[in-house]
Amino acid sequence: MSSFTRISVSAPARLHMGFIDLSGSLGRHFGSIGIALNEINTWLTLSKAGQRRITGPSAQRADRCLTQLCDALNVSDQLNITIESAIPEHVGLGSGTQMALAIGSALNAYYGLGLTVRDIASVMDRGLRSGIGIGVFEHGGLVVDGGRGEKTITPPVLVHLHVPSDWRFILVFDRRGQGLHGKQEIAAFESLPPFTQHEAEHLCYLIMMQGLPAVAEHDLKQFGHVISQLQQAVGKHFSPAQGGIYASKEVAKAMAWLTQQSAVAVGQTSWGPTGFCAVESADLAEEIVQQARAQFEDLVNLDFAVVSANNQKGTSRLVLSDG
Repeated sequence: MSSFTRISVSAPARLHMGFIDLSGSLGRHFGSIGIALNEINTWLTLSKAGQRRITGPSAQRADRCLTQLCDALNVSDQLNITIESAIPEHVGLGSGTQMALAIGSALNAYYGLGLTVRDIASVMDRGLRSGIGIGVFEHGGLVVDGGRGEKTITPPVLVHLHVPSDWRFILVFDRRGQGLHGKQEIAAFESLPPFTQHEAEHLCYLIMMQGLPAVAEHDLKQFGHVISQLQQAVGKHFSPAQGGIYASKEVAKAMAWLTQQSAVAVGQTSWGPTGFCAVESADLAEEIVQQARAQFEDLVNLDFAVVSANNQKGTSRLVLSDG
């Protein structure tokens, strides 16, 4: 056991901006691109306790994670976990992976297990398709993962870039809905038609030779053009399973309007129903959100938020015992 008695961990939400090869037509399955977010995270504190106790938002999910981790790692679960904040579940922001990595990292520090983030992800069966959640916990910023090959345990991070600090992302929430997850998500992937090799090749080129250079050169317009094309391709592929390019018709209306308001990189994160787009500054983002709330005041289930990219990896704060 380590000398730490209290460990706090912060894990960022993420935008999953799209897959590259959903059918493995080029030899590797999936591959994806995404960005860590600042304003939405899972923040929890683990400490010594006489009996197991978990409090705060998403406590049931945390309870399941703790059981799975303690059983796999053969450590005691007589701990107190206080969850200060939790990423909303099943709305496309990576809540499951970040909860698992946050609790796993806290256990790793508390018991001095010497595990890597990848070790924890493997124990929890995270990264079976996308590696974005793991990548943003490790690095923050923008990441591209290399998908899954025959020997892949967790998808490797191929690219990590700093996202310009002035860029802002507008999120569009549908309060009523949840995206596909669990068994429904697995069934959806199995039922989707083949993703063509030509489409995968085109998306690889767009990301490698246009999208990533645009981030490096702070060219939001060009980056947004690439992400919008990626989103259209993946959205059309997913449409039989989710009823259209967007899982929520209300979000779809808002995204169509936002496209006309100087927004770029327009799409849906993961299975949604949350939509996203990007603009060049905080002031412009706030102005557009105010207009959007007025424009869609009759759609009471829509909500809007402005967030920025988080260029820091998942963080831990370790508190030493008094001796």
